[in-house]
Amino acid sequence: MARSSADSTGDLGFRPVKRALVIEHDEHGPAEGVGDHLVERGYQLDVFRVMDDPADPVCTKPYPDATAYDTLVVTGSAWSVTDTDSIGSWIGREIEMVRTAHDAGVPVLGLCFGGQVLSAALGGEVGRVDPPEFGWYEVDTDLPDAVAPGPWFEWHYDGFTVPDGAIETARTAVSPQAFRIGQSVGTQFHPEITPRLVRLWIGMGERALRAHGVDPTVMAARTVDEAENNRARSDALVDWFLNGA
Repeated sequence: MARSSADSTGDLGFRPVKRALVIEHDEHGPAEGVGDHLVERGYQLDVFRVMDDPADPVCTKPYPDATAYDTLVVTGSAWSVTDTDSIGSWIGREIEMVRTAHDAGVPVLGLCFGGQVLSAALGGEVGRVDPPEFGWYEVDTDLPDAVAPGPWFEWHYDGFTVPDGAIETARTAVSPQAFRIGQSVGTQFHPEITPRLVRLWIGMGERALRAHGVDPTVMAARTVDEAENNRARSDALVDWFLNGA
């Protein structure tokens, strides 16, 4: 596994700094609560933002070398992994980066779109689900101490299949919701979600929510009510991921 050579000096001398690379697709998809817990666990976060302007989803800049990090986190996106007409300038490179990192022993945590990228990188498939899931959902989980029954926040039109060799750990009636393969974990839900993020997403997608019969006001209020418990569930999931790493 790749290790950081960076050091920090403390009262007890030199201690290795753990470094996490966060692939953030645009300003609307930060690691948020997951990133906060990684910092609490002693990780330095280096963020690579794929798109400077979501209205122009082209990216020609090179991706960082993920094998130089202790862990890799790939966040959500409004785009579909399969939408190569729009994001063809970068999605293939991102899938290859994730595959390379995983094969090199760097643990990968993929969140929603990031989970779909991890699946695609390891031989799984991504496609439309029916119906799409928006809001707070319970999941059927095989590992409730690690992947709690929820509720977890969902906002997705696509779903992933579980790659060969991976273990599915949670699901809904619509799609797989979490899998683990080696040291890497993919989720379809958004453990990183916070009330701030939901307000941001509602501002972008209110019309789509209403078209699917979802009341944005109810969604926002439920997110406030779930925020504290969701953070505890999310922290437990991240701890499970890190402990496996």
